[in-house]
Amino acid sequence: MRVPLQYQPEGFAARHLGPDPDDVAKMLVEVGSESVDQLLAKTIPASIRLDRPLQLPEPLDEQEVLGELANLAGQNRIVTSLIGLGFYDTYTPPVIQRNVLENPAWYTAYTPYQPEISQGRLEVLLSFQTMVADLTGLEIANASLLDEASAAAEAMAMCRRLSTNEGNVFYVDPECHPQTIAVVQTRAGAVGVEVRVAKPAEFVLEDSFGLLLAYPASTGGLADHTDLITLAHAAGAVVAVATDLLALTILKPPGEMGADIAVGSAQRFGVPMAFGGPHAGFIATRESMVRALPGRLVGVARDSAGRTAFRLALQTREQHIRRQRATSNVCTAQVLLAVMAALYACWHGPEGLRAIARRVQGLAGRLAAAARAAGLTLANDTWFDTVTITVPGGAEAAMKEALVRGLNLRRVSDDQIGVSFDETSTDATLAAVLEALAIDPADGGDDGSTGFERQGEILAHPVFHLYRTEHEMLRYLRRLADRDLALDRTMIPLGSCTMKLNATAEMIPITWPGFARLHPFAPLDQASGYVALFERLEGYLTEITGYDRVSLQPNAGSQGELAGLLAIRAYHRQRGEGDRNICLIPASAHGTNAASAVMAGMEVVVVATDEAGNVDLADLESKATEYSSRLAAVMITYPSTHGVFEEGVRHLCDIIHSHGGQVYVDGANLNAMVGLARPADFGADVSHLNLHKTFTIPHGGGGPGVGPIGVRSHLAPFLPNHPLLPEAGPETGIGPVASAPFGSAGILPIAYAYIRLMGERGLRAASAIAILNANYLASRLQSHFPILYTGSAGRVAHECILDLRPLTKTTGVTAEDVAKRLADYGFHAPTLSFPVAGTLMVEPTESESLRELDRFCEAMIAIRGEIDEISQGKVELGQSPLRNAPHTAEDVVSDEWKRSYPREAAAFPLAELRQTKYWPPVSRIDGASGDRHLMCSCPPIEEYATAAS
Repeated sequence: MRVPLQYQPEGFAARHLGPDPDDVAKMLVEVGSESVDQLLAKTIPASIRLDRPLQLPEPLDEQEVLGELANLAGQNRIVTSLIGLGFYDTYTPPVIQRNVLENPAWYTAYTPYQPEISQGRLEVLLSFQTMVADLTGLEIANASLLDEASAAAEAMAMCRRLSTNEGNVFYVDPECHPQTIAVVQTRAGAVGVEVRVAKPAEFVLEDSFGLLLAYPASTGGLADHTDLITLAHAAGAVVAVATDLLALTILKPPGEMGADIAVGSAQRFGVPMAFGGPHAGFIATRESMVRALPGRLVGVARDSAGRTAFRLALQTREQHIRRQRATSNVCTAQVLLAVMAALYACWHGPEGLRAIARRVQGLAGRLAAAARAAGLTLANDTWFDTVTITVPGGAEAAMKEALVRGLNLRRVSDDQIGVSFDETSTDATLAAVLEALAIDPADGGDDGSTGFERQGEILAHPVFHLYRTEHEMLRYLRRLADRDLALDRTMIPLGSCTMKLNATAEMIPITWPGFARLHPFAPLDQASGYVALFERLEGYLTEITGYDRVSLQPNAGSQGELAGLLAIRAYHRQRGEGDRNICLIPASAHGTNAASAVMAGMEVVVVATDEAGNVDLADLESKATEYSSRLAAVMITYPSTHGVFEEGVRHLCDIIHSHGGQVYVDGANLNAMVGLARPADFGADVSHLNLHKTFTIPHGGGGPGVGPIGVRSHLAPFLPNHPLLPEAGPETGIGPVASAPFGSAGILPIAYAYIRLMGERGLRAASAIAILNANYLASRLQSHFPILYTGSAGRVAHECILDLRPLTKTTGVTAEDVAKRLADYGFHAPTLSFPVAGTLMVEPTESESLRELDRFCEAMIAIRGEIDEISQGKVELGQSPLRNAPHTAEDVVSDEWKRSYPREAAAFPLAELRQTKYWPPVSRIDGASGDRHLMCSCPPIEEYATAAS
């Protein structure tokens, strides 16, 4: 028997949900339903409705949840980490922590696909790209990747695309970090690439399309790869180098050695270790190779008035457009963390970064000198921050002695230990290491980088020199934030992206030292609080989805997709059906679906959608039958990307299963189902869960994201595992898909807090109100903009598609015109031209109030009035506010106003805007021109003042 929804939210839920009970009553009148339950009955197929409450703990209030999380954080033991392996303790400058990491103006922003209202974060991302390109000695860098290991895997794929060598071998230096090697192997195995881990002297270059070299080495050494890179190029191979940004402030960069690609992590630039993430990976390359560069790329362009402006460049490379032909499946960068890293470099400047680097290297040199004086052997004669010492048979004892003194060292082998210093290391740290190893201090230190010194200046651009005092940095951050639109200003009605409230109480714990300062490879007995949180969160997610097991490792939805599909492929192989490699994907699917399938070694076959926007089940069955012996999976999104609960979903699952395939349900729209339906119950075998959407982890301007996967029991043996932590996954797992065993563990307290605050009733109400809000918008706007798809009862799910194509045909006004004009009304645009070109996909989420929904409706209705003036011949399209939007303050106050409409129509199209007005900092940007004249680092000095004003 279905559990009725009693909409009387209490406690935290009443603050999370936008409409109060009186508002709900008004909205039900508008949509023509007697109750929320009646609306749900007409929206969600009865065959999939959950018939019992979720078995979750009773909700807690904010103080109780913070107390519970404080208890968990207190169970984690903070031990000074000298483990290294690409993760280092660091100091987050307080001005950046308070005004960026903890500031909703930064963490609630969306991916900058609407650049005119994203100029602040785009400017900092450009600084990030400039910093990475400069330090690596290469010409161009992207706006970040998920982590170092996945960046290395992306580099492998990039090498394969660019190489003129037809070989199928990718050589990897064993001195790369072990987790990096493992992720490369996971990704390579899926697409048939042979990874050979061998010493560089043993590479057979004629067999290879690419190389991955280490500099500095994981065990600390430095090697000049110039000669090897020259030989590799002669053989047609492309060369990537895994490197360290702090080291490159004082060491010769890989670009000067001839490297084509450089990868690594920006974590040690002010971003906490957080037990593994989130952190900004990076990838840099040569300008001639930019079109093969994965991920997002910020470029410099001009707006319609000739101002310098920033925007995402070369977007036609991206998965959402190219689908199975995309350069990668990456849809989430790590924007918030890249912003922090770039601002850290601005705060310290080149001389400050070099001072930190020299101090770190000096500590390593003193340890090396003392070890040698004591008669111990070092693994390397050169180093930056890491020294590996041979202690025959004594590694375990050394680890224990160090732990007694509050230190974690790296156990390289039974006979070797590694010590990695970082920004927080001090003379006392070194003294404790020496004491643990029973070594007397040396009088001086060795120079570990002789012959590798970097020549010339670094980070010469003014942005890395202007903001050294807190006053200046504070004001710079405020200016940047004022150039953006985020959830702290307005609703972001983006379909498929669920830009809902990220409550302050949920965010507070992520900066607590008990969560932020743990190294991901610290012994698990030092992370018992994290372990308890993981176990509870996995339990909540299995109950919510109906799946049997959950892996928290994937650190983005795209990585979750890949992990789920790799699990499916491993399952088929285990059953002796390794030739099953066909993945059926509806034409309406997210672009990542097709790109992920290709990365998993599958062949994509597109399934048609019918006139109602549903998966065409006849076409699906026909193709399932045609490819029956090779069918691996189908990938669908539910509710559909078209904003509908498709009634045939159970039948769809049955069709696929009858042909031996598996059903992958993309969890992007799970926020419409929590407490109302469970994917595993209606036939799904695996889903990724967008914790950064449904479970309130903030979008952060394009990342962080978390994309764990839930699976049914037969797929559980094939979940991701990790070479450095057997407890992180099954022995029979597919290998790691992320650098850290538990992915972006540091932000999982947010999702945990949300579930504990809401409880079963609150979560179910959230799903119901998301559906009510969407139907309310659809009802109010349908007479002005046709709703493209609805269910059989005329209802939409949690989002709806406004069809502007008829208006475009009669007036020339495009969906892009409406999107840009909305900025003048103070709104971020809905999703533009996805999943159907010429449309706007709107998702209000459950956390928007009736007042905000009505404000959006009034803006859209006013815009329809402006369109009508064009259709009636009163205004020419080229002279209309729509085609000239958005309007800057400079435009409106200019002495020359040659437009046919009044300034007031440009600036204040609704009266309420006089009291609270967001001014877009630039007018419409010419992205195509920017792509033709690509510039993806900070503008020249003479333009910088204009760009930053």
